[in-house]
Amino acid sequence: MIKKFLAVALIGLGLFSTSITKADAPTETVDQIANGAKVLVLNYHQVGISFNPLTMPPQFFDEQMAYLVNSGYTSITPQELYDGISGVTVLPEKPVLITFDDGYLDNYTNAFPILQKYGLKATIFVVPAFTGVNYGYLTWDQLLEMEQGGITIQSHTMNHRALEELPDDEIRAELLDSKQTLEENLGHPVDFLAYPTGTYNLHIASIAQDVGYKGAYTIKYGNVDRGSNVFALERVPIFQQTNTMKAFYERIEYRQSFESFGWIKR
Repeated sequence: MIKKFLAVALIGLGLFSTSITKADAPTETVDQIANGAKVLVLNYHQVGISFNPLTMPPQFFDEQMAYLVNSGYTSITPQELYDGISGVTVLPEKPVLITFDDGYLDNYTNAFPILQKYGLKATIFVVPAFTGVNYGYLTWDQLLEMEQGGITIQSHTMNHRALEELPDDEIRAELLDSKQTLEENLGHPVDFLAYPTGTYNLHIASIAQDVGYKGAYTIKYGNVDRGSNVFALERVPIFQQTNTMKAFYERIEYRQSFESFGWIKR
């Protein structure tokens, strides 16, 4: 857990670099991308009572969801984000994709009721080998129930192994086995992936594309726009901190303001 938190924190603070960078869309100028829709993608893990920085207390999570609604954000799905940055559809004025990694039980017991309270969609990237097996993780029945209530379930690999440390055949198995297991148990295509601990490289991204994913999420800090690499989509990790709500406001508003002035990540 300590190793995982350090990796999440370093990437979330922009102190960890990876092989894939954000590329300009070939048919758009930098100005067009800068002035286009910015999608805020929030990254959570657990919602519960704990001193773990990756665990958001329910009262703060409730306040954060209320803030999004009161500020005019519209929650979207990974497919809606994909269609929006691909130019297939027009995104709402203030789109937000709310994501959770790992598939913890408290996503069902604590986060799900709050999301329903505010009428918000969200996405959980789950680890099939943990689902219905490991204590403290979601069951298949809970996942199916949540999908009926506006939650999208996608892949976080089969066993949550560090992909950069694996040979190609094991990377492929982690990606493909997760996709197929989720599809068999949930009864629908699984097209999107979140890399374990957010780490990735061009080679891993190419394997993900080869086994059938449409896109993948990192925990590299930033908003998604039409200049984003679809297999290295940015997110804004949200942590429990000394002043959790102040940090939340600053983290999302700083990012929105910074990019609104035309800052384009390379």
